[in-house]
Amino acid sequence: MTTSDVAAALGRARLVPVVVLDDAADAGPLADALVAGGLPVAEVTFRTAAAADAIRVMADRGDLLLGAGTVLTPAQVDQAVAAGARYVVSPGLSRAVVERCAEHGVLALPGAVTATEVQAALELGLGTVKFFPAGTSGGAPAIAALTAPFADVRFIPTGGIGPADLADYLRIDAVVAVGGSWMVPRDRIRAGDFAAVRRLTAEAVALARADQG
Repeated sequence: MTTSDVAAALGRARLVPVVVLDDAADAGPLADALVAGGLPVAEVTFRTAAAADAIRVMADRGDLLLGAGTVLTPAQVDQAVAAGARYVVSPGLSRAVVERCAEHGVLALPGAVTATEVQAALELGLGTVKFFPAGTSGGAPAIAALTAPFADVRFIPTGGIGPADLADYLRIDAVVAVGGSWMVPRDRIRAGDFAAVRRLTAEAVALARADQG
């Protein structure tokens, strides 16, 4: 897949589950729950030592679009890509991370919440950024305001978003997809309650589809 293909696939999904896995053994059952819930995509964060192995397990299935999140260094980009990640998400804008993603031919989605950061992303050749942390950075109105001077930029807001305000973001044309962890709660994954993950995922997908309708 090209970076454009990946961006298009995220746009079709409209939702990106942001996953924290403490044990790579949970990756398979989690993948089953996401697919069964109608959302074959995930961003596995590099917040735990299990991240790379979890991405590998999920990517090897061939039926999910896998990304790596909380990527802070070029070395983590290397690990993520080697494990099968097709896109790389960072909380902030790092030239070194973006350039390493370009070397690997994977989509880079750095965090940008100010006009200065968005313009810096444009200068690095990017057209889509992560708006993070969305909930404390002005939310949907802030993204709408940024679309005036940056009409061609697309956003993936993440952080502090839930079912109650999901539609506010999805109604903005410049929003490609919304990232969130409410459908993949860390405590439910730890407890092995993948039935709950499947239910929450299906509910999130239904909400996103209702907004499109």
